[in-house]
Parts: sequence; C-alpha cells; structure tokens
Amino acid sequence: MTDLDLLATFLEIYRGGSITVAAARRGLTQPAVSGQLARLEKDLGEPLFVRGSRGVTPTPRADDLARRVGVHVDQLRSALDPVAAAAGTVRIGGAAEFMTARGLPALAPLTQRGVRIEVTLGLANDLLNALKAAQIDIVLSSVRPGAGFAATPFADEEFLLVGPPVLARTVDQALLGEDPARALEHLPLVAYSPELPIIRRYWRSEFGTRPKNATAVVVPDLRAVLAAVIAGAGVSALPRYLAEPALAAGSVELLHHAEISPLNTLYLVTRGPLTPVVETVVEHLKSREWGVL
Repeated sequence: MTDLDLLATFLEIYRGGSITVAAARRGLTQPAVSGQLARLEKDLGEPLFVRGSRGVTPTPRADDLARRVGVHVDQLRSALDPVAAAAGTVRIGGAAEFMTARGLPALAPLTQRGVRIEVTLGLANDLLNALKAAQIDIVLSSVRPGAGFAATPFADEEFLLVGPPVLARTVDQALLGEDPARALEHLPLVAYSPELPIIRRYWRSEFGTRPKNATAVVVPDLRAVLAAVIAGAGVSALPRYLAEPALAAGSVELLHHAEISPLNTLYLVTRGPLTPVVETVVEHLKSREWGVL
C-alpha cells in the first residue's frame, strides 16, 4: 500500500511543477523529495514526471493520479493535523489590473494564516482553460464560464469614459447632450485590444451605436491605457477603480455622465472538489464586501 507521505509529496510536485518547490512546501530536502518520488514511481511501475531544465512535466498517469487522490489526501492530512487545514498553497488566476489593484490586497491577510498564494495573470478564457486542466485552483474571471465550472458573482466593475483635460475641452457640451456619440467621435481612442471590447460595450450601452472614432493607441494592459490617456494620446473607457485616482488628481476628466454606468460582473470560478485551503480562500473572497469597483 502506498504511503500517504509519498502521495502528499507527489501532489506538491504536481501542483508546484518542481521538486525544489515541493521540497520547500514539505519542509524536506530535495534528495528526500526525489527519493519519495522514486519510491512512488516504483510502486506504480511507471514514471509520473518528465524532468526538464525548468522543472518537471506531469505524464498522463500523473494527471490521472492527481485527479483521483488529490482531494482525499488533502482531507486526510487536514484531519490528522487540523491546524494545517487552512494552510497550504492556492493557485489563483486573474487579470493583471484587477489582481494588482484589488485582488492581492484582498488576499494578503490570508498569508498570516499560513496560506501561500501563487498568482497567474492573464486573459479570462486562458485562465479558465488552465483551471479546467487543473493547473490553477481559482479564477477571478471577467467572463462567465460555461458548463463544468462552479461560478459565483462577487463584484461588478463600473466603466467610466475619461480623457485628458486638453481633449475634454474640445467637446461641444450642447451637442454632447443631444447626440453624445457625434460630439465625441473626433476624439482618438486608447484601446485594450484592436477589437475595442470595453469601448464598444460603453458606446453600445450608452449611445446605441458603434464608435466611429479613430484608434490612436492599442495596449493590452488597462494601467497602460490609463497612462496613455493621461499623457494625452486619447480617451478610453476604464473601470472606476483604475480611473478614480486620476480623476481625483485632475489628470483625467469624465467625458460623459452615464445615467446608469455600464457594468461588468466578475465571477469567482472553481472546478471539482475543493481542498480545505482552497475552500478557505473561496470563503474569504465571498465574504468580502467588494461593492462596485
């Protein structure tokens, strides 16, 4: 019968992608971890990882074993050591802008409870694919996932249309009240991507049309979008939590006052049975008062 410690070590290698990382998490030396892995592979009669210069890559047998034993090993370890139930590593994915401004500050208190946080930054669909492949544990997603995931709405992003003062002064305020899309169409855009996803959503929601504006800058980071707007390159629609400091400083101005600002719901997404430490993080995030971001 395979030793519980061997399976626990296997899971740390699998989740961390490295014998070095697993050794640190288990409080063991690297030779000890390598020895435990060798024993487990001997018991199973086949290799579980392909060694490389940047760590280890799981074999299909390792993927299957992790799916079968992961949650059970975690539950047994937490039952034997209740103090450790809320401790461990959780892998969380989210957009770089949200994680920097809101996600990591919300997660930071958990580190005092023994939770180790590994963050993957990226686009929602890529992160959801990583979650499906068991490469991460939680996704804070701006996209509602499809079947096979558990998704809980936890916050709404509110979008504001902002521009630098020098461009704001070129807007005909009378025309803005009558035909805002036309009043704003001379302003160059700073966009997150060539498809203008956020800007198009704002125009469709508020003006019932697509923007006819020329695009001056495309940069795939909303913080960089804001920097370009502040520098005078153009105007853009941005989440309130990113735009508010610049609005307060006077480096950008609100170009349009929406009666009901466009919102985008954020989802806390998981998949499959949760380990005790992942459950701890999920409940912490659900209990937080996020409000409108």
